[in-house]
Amino acid sequence: MHTTLTPPRSVKIGDAAAFAGTTPRAIRHYHRIGLLPEPERGADDRRRYGHDDMMRLLWILRTVDAGIALGDIRDALLDAGPAEAGAGSGSGSRSGSAEAHADADGPRDTDAMLERLEASLAEREAAIGRQRLAVQRMRARGTRLGLLSDFVARRLEGLPAGSVRPADLDALLVMERMFGPLGAAVHASRAIAIAADPDLRAQADRVDAAEEALDDSVAVDDPRVAEVAAERHAFERALDAAIRESGRHEDDDALFDEWERLHPDGSDGGEDEPGAGPTRGHGALTAAQALTRMPYDLSPARLRCIELVAELSLPDWADAEDRR
Repeated sequence: MHTTLTPPRSVKIGDAAAFAGTTPRAIRHYHRIGLLPEPERGADDRRRYGHDDMMRLLWILRTVDAGIALGDIRDALLDAGPAEAGAGSGSGSRSGSAEAHADADGPRDTDAMLERLEASLAEREAAIGRQRLAVQRMRARGTRLGLLSDFVARRLEGLPAGSVRPADLDALLVMERMFGPLGAAVHASRAIAIAADPDLRAQADRVDAAEEALDDSVAVDDPRVAEVAAERHAFERALDAAIRESGRHEDDDALFDEWERLHPDGSDGGEDEPGAGPTRGHGALTAAQALTRMPYDLSPARLRCIELVAELSLPDWADAEDRR
């Protein structure tokens, strides 16, 4: 694996905020109110955010986007203690004074002010509509599944409750952040296949556990690294076969047509739902930039395992290209 594509094991608060689509100030606020535990500091006395910290932050932000008060998030979603409630904006008096000033300046200024006010109200109305839809989806689908964008969550409809693994929901959330709802919806075929096949799910759990066991105590040249790589490669082949046998790969092809129909202007869809697209209103990130800002606790042994899996998969990728 090229060094520039190696994800970090932890990131500073600025990179954490950039990936999540928020600000360092907001993250510090979540620390102060006890919503997000403060991570350990590095040798330079700066906070270092790992994978678990980022996953919690991403779910917090998605819940905030759904319009849920900070004081309710831990009890309702994250199973923790009480927190401070969010405050209102208090913008009404400012609008009133602006209108009075505009009337004094003449009709033209008043019309401009009213136009700006109408646009602001339309934006707030659209935001409330998105938040209401998010809450409705949470009630209908469950909290975490309901917080994914509707384009992604619809792909998981019909599966038994609780059949999608939490790790797969985490992966879909990250995929949404990096590649938008369309990319995550395509990736959802994996979660669907695993949820629908108990044997495949058991195999996925075993491989995930084996990879997690490749911690810093395992040497890069330990035979277990190659063994786990072979297990992962075998699982990926079984998963790909299950997807093809079920015909879900054809559903993936149809997703692009549906996306173009829903977004004829070529937009990424992020404006349709809170947090759904790769910008989340705080500046766009390319996939390469996102990779360097989303931490994963990968030991050298696990990174070597990923390299070995890629090497084992090269013939499979070549065959896939030939089939197209």
